[in-house]
Amino acid sequence: MDKTQIIKELAKIVTPYTEEKSALENIGEDTDFITDLKINSANLVDIVLDIEEKFNIAIDNDSMAKMLTVKATVEIIETKLNAG
Repeated sequence: MDKTQIIKELAKIVTPYTEEKSALENIGEDTDFITDLKINSANLVDIVLDIEEKFNIAIDNDSMAKMLTVKATVEIIETKLNAG
């Protein structure tokens, strides 16, 4: 799965958690979940759980703490997929 596919899947995952539809339509590596998409920290945990389920990976607390932007999240997903 390449970076573009991962970002498309991320957009699907975060859709229920954001009201910022214009930011979601323009989601990219520079998108920040909290600043741009207005996702709160409780919902970030839900998103991480959804990511784990979608990609069949386990995300540790250190990685979870870094998953604040699309770029960081994609890098963590790619690392976990390649390690598996």
